[in-house]
Amino acid sequence: DVLDFDSVDSLAGLETAVRHSAKPVLLDFYADWCSACKELEAFTFRDPAVRQRLAGFTRLRIDVTANTAQQQTVLRQYGLFGPPALLFFAPAGAELPAWRVIGFKDAQQLRLHLDRIHPTPPTGG
Repeated sequence: DVLDFDSVDSLAGLETAVRHSAKPVLLDFYADWCSACKELEAFTFRDPAVRQRLAGFTRLRIDVTANTAQQQTVLRQYGLFGPPALLFFAPAGAELPAWRVIGFKDAQQLRLHLDRIHPTPPTGG
């Protein structure tokens, strides 16, 4: 099962989506030619524990496959050379640079990272 992301394709679109989010935001930089992106999709984002932790986030994706001027602008704005990169934003707010993930992370690495930045309350009794 694939993790759902809402697409954004420009800096203005991204800023609007973040501003209107009541939840923290995860922005995934993706490209079809990026093998690490494909591995994130196939392995990390399919992990049930990762999916559970990401359920509380607005999930956005910018697909930079085409490398358009708009896509290059977004990459430059955040000082990125290309995907994969996961950026996190406060609800309706600014990026949280300390939370960034650059490059491939397996499910366990991403779970640990998400637990550090956004602890999930225990469920049950």
